[in-house]
Formats: sequence, structure tokens, C-alpha cells
Amino acid sequence: MTTLRILAGDIGGTKTLLQLSEFKADALRPLRVLREKQYTSAAYSDLQPLLDDFLHDNTPPLHAACFAVAGPVQDDAARQTAQLTNLPWQLDSQHLAAALGLPRVRLINDFQAVGYGIEALRADELVTLHDRPAQPQAPRVVLGAGTGLGVALLMPCNNRYEVFPTEAGHMEFGGGDALQDGLLSFLRTEHGHVSWERIVSGPGLANIYRYLLSRDGVTDSGALLQSTDPAAAITATQDTHAVAAVELFVRLYGAISGNLALACLARGGVYLAGGIAAKILPHLQQGGFAHSYCDKGRMRAVVENIPVHVVTNPQVGLLGALLVAARDGTAPPP
Repeated sequence: MTTLRILAGDIGGTKTLLQLSEFKADALRPLRVLREKQYTSAAYSDLQPLLDDFLHDNTPPLHAACFAVAGPVQDDAARQTAQLTNLPWQLDSQHLAAALGLPRVRLINDFQAVGYGIEALRADELVTLHDRPAQPQAPRVVLGAGTGLGVALLMPCNNRYEVFPTEAGHMEFGGGDALQDGLLSFLRTEHGHVSWERIVSGPGLANIYRYLLSRDGVTDSGALLQSTDPAAAITATQDTHAVAAVELFVRLYGAISGNLALACLARGGVYLAGGIAAKILPHLQQGGFAHSYCDKGRMRAVVENIPVHVVTNPQVGLLGALLVAARDGTAPPP
């Protein structure tokens, strides 16, 4: 069986992780990691200097490469271009392919890469929140609260999954009870349109906390919102309003997860990725998430039969990029 040398990267505004691996054709995980290195993205003017440093002169020829990009990717099949959201890097797959000596290089959205990585996860890299049997070759959905709210759909195709990125995190939030109606009104005053990303994300947790303070007439937001990472600070304290904010955040995370499960009948499973779910796992396991996830009125029985898992592998996006590159390496050139 052919052994492929695969280059993959997870490229973000803060850090870039590069990995060179050996892959067996049709495998889901690398046979061997040859090299891995993390870079501070802002220290470089472009991706190419990182690649030059990472590969240097004695690297054997590559078979394929794929880079997961934190930003929108324009794809016309033969060529992809990308502009990073928080970095002035402009990437072009054809330019990268020429520099790497490859017939093609793939650029994909970072959350699309997370979706591809789901297929490669081991059982010990998942924690089940809602235990039901998954239907084989059924749609899946992956969502993740982090800086924003990423959502991707996984659809079965030829005995594997193809991943379709979405902007579902920007769907309108409607409120589910009096407390949530108040949150909606509070944020509507500031933003006009209130999306789910305004609530189920790191900044969303801070928004919930601010709302609860305002509702109770507390004018001093204190140190939590002034910290470098307000969401982490809120989850780490036992302040009354912080605890209430995390509880509401968890219920809302369950609500949008159930909505998305219904949207595509994700009988293959709902997967929570992103930077927050694994960090607040004990809160997700306390029952508020599952209650809101299943609370879908006449469709309750449908959602109750769809499993939910938390992804605990922080490199799931890199895994997805590796898998896409490996598949490219076994496909005929364009």
C-alpha cells in the first residue's frame, strides 16, 4: 500500500500549527508524524516563510498538502484563495502548490477541517453528553463555540463524509423563555440583529454575564470583563452572576444544538468542538444542556434519539486537514 508524505496546517490569527506526516492510502490517521511545529502567526508577513523554515532543504518530496484557514475561503474547484480574518495574509492555493512543487494544494475553512476531522477521531477523544445509537451513514452536524460559533454539516458520500461549511451561527436568536427574551432585548438594543453567535461563543458568555448584571441593577462590571479572557474568567469564579451566566450559556448551547439536529436530521450524531466545550465539560454534563437540547415540543422524540458528543482532541482541525490532503494525494491530478 502506498505511503504518502502529507503536509497540513491549521492557520489562525494567533498561531499556526504545521505537521508533516506519513499516511497510508485510505487511512484515517497518520502512520507516523515526521515533524510538527507551532508558530506565532503575527511574527511573519506571510505563510511562505513559515513553510520555508518548517520544511528546510532536506525534506523528501511531498505528495499533497492542505491548510485549514481561519477565514473565508473562495473556491472555484481548481483554485482556492483565502484572506485570514485576523491577519493580513492572503493565500492562494496555486501559488502555494508551485512553491511546494505539487500539482495542487487545498485551502479549506478551519471549521470545515474540524468537520473532516470528526471521522478520524478515536472513541477516547469523545465524551458523550446524550447517549443514543448513531445511525450509520446518516447526516451529522458539528458546531463549536469559540471566538465565534462555527457550524458545519457532514453528509455521507461514497462510504465517507463530505463536509459543507455554513454560516448557521449567524441565524437569528429568538429567545425561549422570559429570561432569554430579556437577553434578546438587551442585545438588540446594542446590535439590532441578534445572532446565535452573539450568545453561544466566548464573547457571547460575556454578553450573558453583562445582561444578568444589568437586569439586577449592578453597574460595576468588576474585573471579570476587564480580564484578557473574560469567558475563562467567568467560568472560573463562583460569583453569583458568573455562575448564572454559565448555566444560561449551557442551556442555550443545548438549544442551538437541538435546533441544528432537527435542521438536517443529524441521526449520525451532533458533535461539539471549538475551544469552549471541552473546557466546561462538567457544566455540560449537569443536565441543563440535555434538557434544552431535547426541549423541542412536538419534535422532542426526534431529537431525543440523536446522540451528542464533545470533542476533546484539540487538534481535530489539523486531523481534518491531514485527511483531506491524504485523499488528494491518492486522487488523479486535476
